[in-house]
Amino acid sequence: MTLTKLAPVLVVNVTHRACVPLGTGESVSSGVVAQVWRGGSGRQAPVARLLAGVEVAPIDDGLGRRAGMLLARTGHVDAIDAAVVCVAADGDDIVTSDPGDLRVLAEAAGVHVELIPV
Repeated sequence: MTLTKLAPVLVVNVTHRACVPLGTGESVSSGVVAQVWRGGSGRQAPVARLLAGVEVAPIDDGLGRRAGMLLARTGHVDAIDAAVVCVAADGDDIVTSDPGDLRVLAEAAGVHVELIPV
């Protein structure tokens, strides 16, 4: 499974010791890290362990522009969701609390992903 979005709901589940299987190739957008990171200690320790096992894709100028163009095509406004879709490849799984929004973005981007709602 390629983990390309850590929704806040997933992080809450991880904080409460839910099992999240990690294989190889999981990644997350750095914008998603900003959405969930609050210091890494206490209740965030499981989040820190989870992030230690995934690749963090930076939102650089190129990714930012691709995400912005995707937002322009769809009329959506969440730049982090758009960046998640832009780093996804055909066949990736995206764990998300926003499957409806990501479905629209993925279709517009022409990427075939499996959306796993949490």
